[in-house]
Amino acid sequence: MRVLLIEDDVGLGEAVRDHVAGDGHAVDWMRRLDDADDARAGVRFDLILLDLGLPDGRGLDFLKRLRRSGDTTPVIIVTAMDQLSWRLDGLNAGADDYLIKPFDLSELSARLLAVARRYGGNPNPLLNIGPLEIDVAHRTVRRDGEPADITSREWAVLERLVRHPGTIVSKGELEDCLYAFGAEVESNAVEVYVSRLRRKLGADVITTARGLGYRMGGK
Repeated sequence: MRVLLIEDDVGLGEAVRDHVAGDGHAVDWMRRLDDADDARAGVRFDLILLDLGLPDGRGLDFLKRLRRSGDTTPVIIVTAMDQLSWRLDGLNAGADDYLIKPFDLSELSARLLAVARRYGGNPNPLLNIGPLEIDVAHRTVRRDGEPADITSREWAVLERLVRHPGTIVSKGELEDCLYAFGAEVESNAVEVYVSRLRRKLGADVITTARGLGYRMGGK
């Protein structure tokens, strides 16, 4: 996934960024709301992690603007404001989850994946596509019952493809889930990871729609 982290605390921001990136997601970390707006103008994010108290405004106002504009990107509020009234305000403004600081990073991972599954149309974390059994929650894949060794980058590509089996996903979308802003994009990175996945999961699992992109579980 491509994740937008909006957090002004340097220590927490670094910890969350590194942890989420370690889970195989591309993370863009912004410390101000105006920088977050600029980032959103340039790329489509799959999920936003939003602090409420920021140097140039309130995260709650940012969320309200987001929803008024029709943007349905899932948002998890991450804040030290633990009063019930704040939680209710956040959820009523359109947040999908509310996580109180301090929190365990493994809990953040679980909540992030749970929200992403709901928006991806697959609330069940266990998916069966052809000979594959894919456990989204535990990030494991089995082919004909045998486990496959999938790296974090390969998983990022696979996860984007399995959200909507049979639907074409462009090369650009797959690059977005691999790279954060400022990262050097290798011209053949997508082809390399698709090739590795085919080798591990089966040559016919991912098909190429020439000039358009890739699809999974469809002809």
